[in-house]
Amino acid sequence: MQNTTNKTDNPASNKALQILVVDDEQGILDFISLGLEYEGFEVKTATDGNRGLEIALHENPDLIILDLMLPGIDGLELCRRLRAFYDVPIIMLTARDEIDDRVQGLNMGADDYLTKPFSFKELLARVRAVLRRKIGGADTTTTQPKAEGLGQPVDRKLTYGDIILDPASHEVLRNGVPIELTLREYELLLLFMRHPRLVLNRDKILENVWGYEYLGDSNIIEVYVRYLRHKLGEPNPIQTIRGVGYIFR
Repeated sequence: MQNTTNKTDNPASNKALQILVVDDEQGILDFISLGLEYEGFEVKTATDGNRGLEIALHENPDLIILDLMLPGIDGLELCRRLRAFYDVPIIMLTARDEIDDRVQGLNMGADDYLTKPFSFKELLARVRAVLRRKIGGADTTTTQPKAEGLGQPVDRKLTYGDIILDPASHEVLRNGVPIELTLREYELLLLFMRHPRLVLNRDKILENVWGYEYLGDSNIIEVYVRYLRHKLGEPNPIQTIRGVGYIFR
């Protein structure tokens, strides 16, 4: 199934941002598409992975909301195939709440995930946050992430031990070896490296990396910290302060 609406002007680009929603549950599809259209987005929909891939490659949407369990090509495989063509932002929807499922989705290149059932308010906040980071200048009402703490220009390389992060190129090296990070992993590491030896609590991380107030019960920070630790390897500078947050030291 495919659904299109007339474009609504966007202050940043003079056109509506286009979102592709892929989900085999018609009720979920209608719930999301109607809400996004009301907020001024152009929405296209698909009910299976094959059709979703076809629309994505033909229309080049600004963001894709993708269910994990789909007929044909499942969500994880579709995410992997899309990543092979271009770096479109992807938010994964899943009825599963197992941490390994979420990590696998992030490993395939998803920028964020949301566990069903969810509120449209939370989905919209995540859509705006992801689009703001990826496109820049989009009309969003969420708060811009703060790059505060060290007072460093955003284009100055950050170094901590054997880890080097270059904000200008988004390049990350450890012992001279490049580390491939997703957009969200990169922003999490950037936050840690701008605030070394400072305990960052959950609210601080959500505000600066996700750009929205936390809504609902979710392990999203734990998932990303776990995956970032895996990519950084040992010795690992990200330490958990139980009951408080994390510290980079």
